[in-house]
Amino acid sequence: MREYQQKLLPSNSYHLFSRAVGDEKIFREERNYNYFLKKLGDHSKEVADVYTYSLLPNHFHLVVHIKDFEAIVRHFEIVKKKKFEISGGDISDFIMERFSNFLNSYTKSINKMYKRKGSLFIDYLKRSRVKKNDDLTAFIFYTHKNAVHHGYIAKIGDWKYDAYQSLLSDKPTNLLRNEVLEWFGGRNNFIRFHDQPVDIKRPEWF
Repeated sequence: MREYQQKLLPSNSYHLFSRAVGDEKIFREERNYNYFLKKLGDHSKEVADVYTYSLLPNHFHLVVHIKDFEAIVRHFEIVKKKKFEISGGDISDFIMERFSNFLNSYTKSINKMYKRKGSLFIDYLKRSRVKKNDDLTAFIFYTHKNAVHHGYIAKIGDWKYDAYQSLLSDKPTNLLRNEVLEWFGGRNNFIRFHDQPVDIKRPEWF
């Protein structure tokens, strides 16, 4: 099954990726980044929790954990104003709808703000499921190294628009901070793991 055809299943974790169409930019100025995160929360917080993220000018990475079946069904029934019937639908369709609505809502706002028309994102959300323990480690590290990988910064931790520093901060957060740090064996091990060398990719590649 292709990555964009994978279902988002309750109680599973995923790396999610999308990019802008053509030479467009998802984020044109500072305020766009925070607005994107607000829209993400508005549309997905009832179906998924976020481990981490990285927002680059023309693409983004999210590592998320989908909430359990019961929590999602409760949200389905609030949103749809009807009972969820297992025989009548797939709960993964509703989860995907939440993320699609998030991207569509952000696109509409950007189109209005910059007087543009049409799609902003490619027509699918790439998703890779965590199938084994190493996958979650790899997805989180890949997300945090992405700005270095594309040549925007020299080392992990310097990019303003990823969650690395938020995960190390003591400030309140909606991220799964404790879960991430514990996954790496604590704060010091988390930092040590991210100190490893990062390969630099040509900026025009994605």
